[in-house]
Amino acid sequence: THTHTHTHTLSLSQKRSLYSHSNENRAGSISTLDSLDFARYSDDGNRESDERVAVLEFELRKAKETIQALRANLTHAAESEVPSQERKNYKSSLEIQEPIRPLEKRALNFLVNEYLLKNEYKLSSITFSDENDDQDFELWDDVGLNIPKPPDLLQLYRNCGTPLPSPRDTVDVSVGVDFGDLPGNCIAQDPPKKPDLSHQQQTEVVQELEYQISLLNNEKQSLAEQIKKLQSEIQTLKRTVSSPPPPPTDNGQYLDIRGVSEPETKSDPSSTQTISQPHPQSLNTLKRRPPVQFAQPNRKLSPAFQQALLSFCRMCSDSRLGAEVSRIADSEESVMLMLGRCLPHIVPNVLLAKREELIPLILCTACLHPEPKERDKLLHILFNLIKRPDDEQRQMILTGCVAFARHVGPTRVEAELLPQCWEQINHKYPERRLLVAESCGALAPYLPKEIRSSLVLSMLQQMLAEDKADMVREAVVKSLSIIMGYIDDPDKYSQGFELMLLSLGDPSERVVSAVHQVFIPAFAAWTTELGTLQTALIPSLLARIEKLLMQGEHVLDEYKLHVFLSALQSLIPPLFAVVLQNAPFTSRAKLTGDISAIEGRTHTQTVTHTDFHLSAVSSLPQLIEIVGRINVTSSSCVHEFSRFFWRLCRTFGKIFTNTKVKPQFQEILRLSEENVDTSDGNDILTKATVPIYATGVLTCYNQDEDRKLLVGFLEDVMTTLSLSHAPLDSLKASFVELGANPVYHELLLTVLWYGVVHTSALVRCTAARMFELLVKGVNETLVAQRVVPALITLSSDPEISVRISTIPAFGTIMETVTQKELLERVKMQLASFLEDPQYQDQHSLHMEIIRTFGRVGPNAEPRFRDEFVLPHLHKLALANNSQTAESKRIDVATQLFEAYSALSCCFISEEVMVNHFLPGLRCLRADMEQLSPEHEVILSSMIKECEIKVENRGMADAQGSMSIASSLVGEDAKTKFLSKMGQLTTSGAMLANVFQRKK
Repeated sequence: THTHTHTHTLSLSQKRSLYSHSNENRAGSISTLDSLDFARYSDDGNRESDERVAVLEFELRKAKETIQALRANLTHAAESEVPSQERKNYKSSLEIQEPIRPLEKRALNFLVNEYLLKNEYKLSSITFSDENDDQDFELWDDVGLNIPKPPDLLQLYRNCGTPLPSPRDTVDVSVGVDFGDLPGNCIAQDPPKKPDLSHQQQTEVVQELEYQISLLNNEKQSLAEQIKKLQSEIQTLKRTVSSPPPPPTDNGQYLDIRGVSEPETKSDPSSTQTISQPHPQSLNTLKRRPPVQFAQPNRKLSPAFQQALLSFCRMCSDSRLGAEVSRIADSEESVMLMLGRCLPHIVPNVLLAKREELIPLILCTACLHPEPKERDKLLHILFNLIKRPDDEQRQMILTGCVAFARHVGPTRVEAELLPQCWEQINHKYPERRLLVAESCGALAPYLPKEIRSSLVLSMLQQMLAEDKADMVREAVVKSLSIIMGYIDDPDKYSQGFELMLLSLGDPSERVVSAVHQVFIPAFAAWTTELGTLQTALIPSLLARIEKLLMQGEHVLDEYKLHVFLSALQSLIPPLFAVVLQNAPFTSRAKLTGDISAIEGRTHTQTVTHTDFHLSAVSSLPQLIEIVGRINVTSSSCVHEFSRFFWRLCRTFGKIFTNTKVKPQFQEILRLSEENVDTSDGNDILTKATVPIYATGVLTCYNQDEDRKLLVGFLEDVMTTLSLSHAPLDSLKASFVELGANPVYHELLLTVLWYGVVHTSALVRCTAARMFELLVKGVNETLVAQRVVPALITLSSDPEISVRISTIPAFGTIMETVTQKELLERVKMQLASFLEDPQYQDQHSLHMEIIRTFGRVGPNAEPRFRDEFVLPHLHKLALANNSQTAESKRIDVATQLFEAYSALSCCFISEEVMVNHFLPGLRCLRADMEQLSPEHEVILSSMIKECEIKVENRGMADAQGSMSIASSLVGEDAKTKFLSKMGQLTTSGAMLANVFQRKK
């Protein structure tokens, strides 16, 4: 796997030489030659050992310096002069020209792009840079290091515009054959690499060319004679006109303008063997159509004169395209060869937005082409066809890949398509990596199974762990799901499990969603076949949850708990399916009709069958025991477990819930009539088991009896906890979880009314405290009709403790409600607590009021804060100065300190600041001087800041011209504020720009 994944930076030809081919079969990269290609094919590169290549590959990935060195190498190699002998073999002309070298191509590209930009061809420049995405057009150094930048194109044109020599002087037909046409050579998208040939190689090339030409000439003669013979036979048979024998070159001109009657043999390496066989015709009769006949004119022109006449038809058969145009393919194979030669030249010239139109041609040619190197090249073009393929374009390419796979079979998919995938596993564009991720899934059914569960699985695992793009990891998860649907190696179970946890822990919601939608169902289906869903998968998740709870007694990793629980939740449907499959009635159940009918029927049978044993029940006691150990104050943990049980009960049905789940909880909770009125307390009732049972099990079904059961349970818990003086966290958690859904508001108010009218003051206190939790979620009409009347009733309770318990709920109403009459009513009630002489020495009441003021004051309406909260805090602070009981004095002072700290961040009018806020702080400082020196230091600085604010406001009033900012905040605060602003924005100019843009 490692080998496959780290070689992505190499060209295809290098991969081939690394993985499968021998050295002499190396082919050029289809893209512009990169540094390694050059090192390998230049004289220097040939001298370097394979070890050096491996080192370069390693360094290429690991160090920027090495990349720079390699680029310098490339530049040096490209600069070097072409050997003189080689120059003799190239005669400069319009048609036959020395191929462009990589460095020259990059330099010209740079100059062309520069020209386009300077002359306002911006769209052309964008398209041009899109089509050359391997080059940075903003940096000349990217062309090559240590290369001086030439003048721009205009200067070059003005200075160097000398006319080219006449083509007639330079044409030399005997060497006008492309190197790529020779056997064993591959026509790359870039022209052949002639500059890299040594003197000896050049000589060999010339000899090979001459040999080819002699063979072609011989065959041309024999074919011309054959045509002549056949045509004379036809003429004899017809006997209609008498005409001289046709000139031997005539038909040759029609079949092939260049006078070579079977040019395909040039570019198909396999067909050189055909030529060298003694009777090529015998093979041709199998593949070729009989030659077309043309009516001969009844004339006596000499063949030479006829040829001379025809020469006035201007033909361009001595260019590459001219050669292709002049020889029309006359068999399927030669069509493939021609497409293989032409497509690399066509692709770059097709508009980017229309390139998917080429996919059928590329695929068909890649399927049927006889040459492996050409097929590689075509598939490389397919995967690189579009720079950043969108969804539709990727779907088209994937459809093509699947069609190719179906056509060629698993061996070729592995050998030809997979390398294209791992070559782009780290491509800089996420769309290309997305194509790789999607390809792995699309090709999974068509791969050899051992490759599917090793190489492909590892590729996807690497991308899941390393890819930074959410959309790529999402596609990886979906492809992994397909792999899970095809995998049949049980040893891969643990890897699948780790992949599930890894992907569930992904930071992206879309990735996690894909895990739940696709991966877990596919993985669960496999574990069902393996028989490990109940024996391994679910138990291992439970074990991890238990371990997490044991480790996290102080700080629980709630995120991990969420991951494990969400996985368990997604496994409920597969678990239900297993239960159905193993149920005793399965053999007798005949399922017909639509899906919903099937679900209904199997559901009923499942839960009513007397012999129905559910292996799922085996994990229930463990789950319920785990529930008792989670922190009841963690609303997210409570919520997660509630959802899990709710889904379990809904999936397995009502009778299962009533007969299997509820009894397990009831046995643990041990709620019964005899212990409700005792003060023993029931420890489990303070645990998370209570809210999870209430919200996860008792809310599953919503008929009257279910609602009554839920109300009764909550009333029992409230009563028991109150009478045993136990913490109310479990009841609060139930209210918070249920209160999030307006459907349960009426029900919760019913439970609380039961508490309001309860005979025990302890239960009434609890009811009063629970109202506070409902105020924020319940709509104002219910607050007015049901909450406030209940609180007013409790605020005149015979027991002072009950009255005090209403204060937090009244405070929350002041913070959240907007109805004026309601607010006035509540304010009057709070005023009576503060001003009625009967409460003068009520330490607990004062503590509760100060705590409530500190909590709701910052969010309450300013008038309530200025006219009610701050004056009363001032009075309480003043009264505390003369408190004789030291423990009460320090309690109130500490609570006042908290309240003043919370309120100091509010805007307070100057009048209230001078008359109440500052005097209250000074009273509090007087207490803290004696009780807590560290608090006194903080209070002194708070007082100083407030005094500065007041002074600044006075100055502002006197001057009448100071800014609003300085009248609102003291100089110190202003400096801090401005420095904070400085950190947020780099300059005022940037802020100005923001507003400018909004106009």
